[in-house]
Amino acid sequence: QVQLVESGGGLVQAGGSLRLSCAASGRTFGSGAMGWFRQAPGKEREFVAAINWIGASTYYDNSVKGRFTISRDYAKRMLFLQMNSLQPEDTAVYYCAARQGPVTSTAQRYDYWGQGTQVTVSS
Repeated sequence: QVQLVESGGGLVQAGGSLRLSCAASGRTFGSGAMGWFRQAPGKEREFVAAINWIGASTYYDNSVKGRFTISRDYAKRMLFLQMNSLQPEDTAVYYCAARQGPVTSTAQRYDYWGQGTQVTVSS
């Protein structure tokens, strides 16, 4: 099993920044992938960004490209999401996810999930 714990959410004004962190523990997932997803009230969970754990190739949804940056610290087993130029439409619960296979934007293909951290952007 892999345990994921997110932190770093909060309330920020439009145009501000937040940095989310996700700590992974438990079994290693080798050459797998990790990603960030978000879910706003009344909406489905949607892909935000993902990264290959070994090669660190990154992938973004178009809605966050150029504003958000995903990164990881391989040795510390930490995943990060730097969010800049936040907008009210970015308000959601943000989830960290991990899988054994290659990067994908499909939430159902991720095996492990954190509990989520709330991000609220005020206008």
